[in-house]
Amino acid sequence: MKLDLLAFGAHPDDVELSCGGTLLRHLSAGYTVGIVDLTAGEMGTRGSADQRLQEAAAAASVLGITVRKHLSLPDGRLQSSSQEQREAVIRTIRLFRPEIVLCNAPEDRHPDHGHAAALVQEACFLAGLHRLSTVDERHQHQEPWRPRAVYHYIQDQWLEPNLLVDVSPFWKQRMDAVRCYASQFYNPKSQEPSTYISQPEFLDSLEWRARLLGRRIGVSHAEGFITRRIPAVEHFFVLR
Repeated sequence: MKLDLLAFGAHPDDVELSCGGTLLRHLSAGYTVGIVDLTAGEMGTRGSADQRLQEAAAAASVLGITVRKHLSLPDGRLQSSSQEQREAVIRTIRLFRPEIVLCNAPEDRHPDHGHAAALVQEACFLAGLHRLSTVDERHQHQEPWRPRAVYHYIQDQWLEPNLLVDVSPFWKQRMDAVRCYASQFYNPKSQEPSTYISQPEFLDSLEWRARLLGRRIGVSHAEGFITRRIPAVEHFFVLR
């Protein structure tokens, strides 16, 4: 199935936490959208891999995403230098043939995020090489494909965006999807160890970030992205 937009995350919940509103905006406009989780988050302090994948399925349902793929790469050990990992991502890009790819922040608190960003960025380029041969799950030859653009969403660490998307109409639904990952967030009854994102104020911080970004473009909520290529427009009046 060909997709218009494909969002990669190092772990289940990365995409929802960072660009869920952007996915909803594109879905509402009629674009086809999918999510790829590179790992199952099996090294996470709270919840199990199976539980997190169940939460990911629930979040996809809330968003209205019908295509979600899990690559089962090793959590905590993502590396763009790994040929096996690169080829897994290349096969996925060639499978879905997206026009636009979203992926992790190029640097962040969790090392996997930066490694995932480099892994996906490199795989998007390599997937367009005609002499790099891959086969799909049915052992059928895959044709080369290179997305038109790769955009990095912003995660925990503040990075100055060079592109903002107005997600104001979709904020509630976006946060409903985030809350599907209940194992990861504050629960006074939980007996599991406390983590950085299980603090009571964490979900509030998502609201603060989105409002701060939204204020910069005159809307209530926005999500930020970084691009390594200069965007082009037909004329100035398409810009807000």
